[in-house]
Amino acid sequence: MIKTEALIRQSNLIGNRNGQKKVQEEFDIDMDAPETERAAVAIQSQFRKFQKKKAGSQS
Repeated sequence: MIKTEALIRQSNLIGNRNGQKKVQEEFDIDMDAPETERAAVAIQSQFRKFQKKKAGSQS
């Protein structure tokens, strides 16, 4: 199973670098829904492609 819930929690922990408090919005996302899993896979796939492209241009 994809760890999308953990990724969302991790992104919520990232604060503003200027020391300002950032108000987090609450989202009611069904993490067990098939469309949520498909969206997570699509996002991760695009990110991996970006990372490969980025690594290739640095060589």
